Amino acid sequence: MNTSRRSFLISAAAAGAATSQTAGLTAGEIVERIRKNVGVPWRSDTVDTLKAGAAETRVKGIATTMMSTFDVLKKASAAGLNFVITHEPTFYNHEDKTSDLTGDPTWQAKDEFLRKNDMAVFRFHDHWHAHRPDGIATGMVEELDWSKNVDAQNPRLFRFDRMTLAELARQMQSRLKVRSMRVVGDPALPVRSATASWGYTNQMSGIRALARADVDVLIVGEVREWEVVEYAADTITAGNKKALIVLGHIVSEQAGMMHCARWLKAFVGEVPVEFVAAAEPFWTPAG
Repeated sequence: MNTSRRSFLISAAAAGAATSQTAGLTAGEIVERIRKNVGVPWRSDTVDTLKAGAAETRVKGIATTMMSTFDVLKKASAAGLNFVITHEPTFYNHEDKTSDLTGDPTWQAKDEFLRKNDMAVFRFHDHWHAHRPDGIATGMVEELDWSKNVDAQNPRLFRFDRMTLAELARQMQSRLKVRSMRVVGDPALPVRSATASWGYTNQMSGIRALARADVDVLIVGEVREWEVVEYAADTITAGNKKALIVLGHIVSEQAGMMHCARWLKAFVGEVPVEFVAAAEPFWTPAG
């Protein structure tokens, strides 16, 4: 092979490699890797789909987050992370339907920001909970340092020794950095066990959990006040030694998406993967 021919082939190979590196992964390719690694069959009926951008979007970096608020999107974009993997909706309802938001200035600003910055958003909810062990629960237990407290038969039941309700609440507040936790129950209540329902808890799930003989405290992200909160108050008035801790939805699942970033790094190594925290939306006035 003559020198000019060899030089041409070397240059062509180098150009091809550069083009491949520039092209990088697409959002669709990363979603496919998630599907292959999550360890459960992918559902045909699921909210775990792209909510913004296209499968062909070239990914510069990945941000995992509990909720893809406008603030999170801006932070991710500023950090060069244009593919956001969110646990909760982007557009204010479970299915991320936007037909009722046409003309709304807030939705329009968020949508335009995503388009302008070539961003894609993928929701990872159903299958992250279905993963074994549950990805959200795993992250929360790690953040709370409760591995030693997990009941051997029930990963959402925790055992404690010589702890009061006030002490449990303060421990959670400190480890999760909660600003606006709400507690129903006697601060001096001795806590032997607590069950956690991370995120939203519906009426009967919450009531059944509080009614269990082996549960002193129910920990939730959020509930309706005229359902589980009212039941908690009534069961205490009825003489039962019970309590309810309401963390707030974001706080109650946030660490699960921190864990998701660590999980993703095991099979996505071509681009940066970072956790971007969603800000707790509530604050409590001093005094």
